[in-house]
Amino acid sequence: MTAPTTPTRGYTASKDQLLARLRRIEGQVRGIEKMVDDDRYCIDVLTQISAIQAALDKVGLGLLDGHARHCMHTGAAEGRADEMASEMMAAVGRLMKRG
Repeated sequence: MTAPTTPTRGYTASKDQLLARLRRIEGQVRGIEKMVDDDRYCIDVLTQISAIQAALDKVGLGLLDGHARHCMHTGAAEGRADEMASEMMAAVGRLMKRG
């Protein structure tokens, strides 16, 4: 009996970097919570929110890049190119939707 294998994802090679970046973002969010608790100036809080959004966008773009280079390549080899392209474009649409 073989042990189940973890599937390889587009971000597998850079998983440690991705997790580190997400932990930094988590720390930024906690920092904003403290800023609000400390009654910091609104614009300062908004500036930090903007920085977090930019950091999340960078993570999202990195994941999309990995998906395009790995997952879509694999899907195309399996004859699922159109399905994979539609799935990715829907994800791009969700990432771009704001407010």
